[in-house]
Amino acid sequence: MNTKIPPPIVTATFGLIIYFSKSFSPVYSFENSNMISVIFLLFGLGIFSAAVQSFKKHKTTINPLSPDKASSLVNSGIFSYSRNPMYLGMLLILLAVSFKFNISGGLFISFLFKIYITRFQIIPEEKAMAKLFGEEFITYKNQTRRWI
Repeated sequence: MNTKIPPPIVTATFGLIIYFSKSFSPVYSFENSNMISVIFLLFGLGIFSAAVQSFKKHKTTINPLSPDKASSLVNSGIFSYSRNPMYLGMLLILLAVSFKFNISGGLFISFLFKIYITRFQIIPEEKAMAKLFGEEFITYKNQTRRWI
């Protein structure tokens, strides 16, 4: 793995950056921004929770720092729509924080999170999954998008 920082810590760090950078970004607000924030938060938490439940159902590791310890390839349920629903959920949570506190800066920082998590977490995980599950993972990878 290229990183030893747990993705929830990375997400929290990016969330704090979104919040504390609000004074450096243009202020945009609109009537429904709080409602949009809540919607993103609920979707993010729901997708994240569904992914965790799928891992528990298949009795495989949830530890993103040790993908080589996976005991099964989960490709059903929420994983049939996204290969990385946990990271998608985290991204949606960051978008919720953005709409609540810092729309313009937050959208940019959320985009940086997507780049960071793809480069340092997802790509190394994909290499580990290909090594562990071979053709089964390659087929899954070709049929299911990385994000959505």
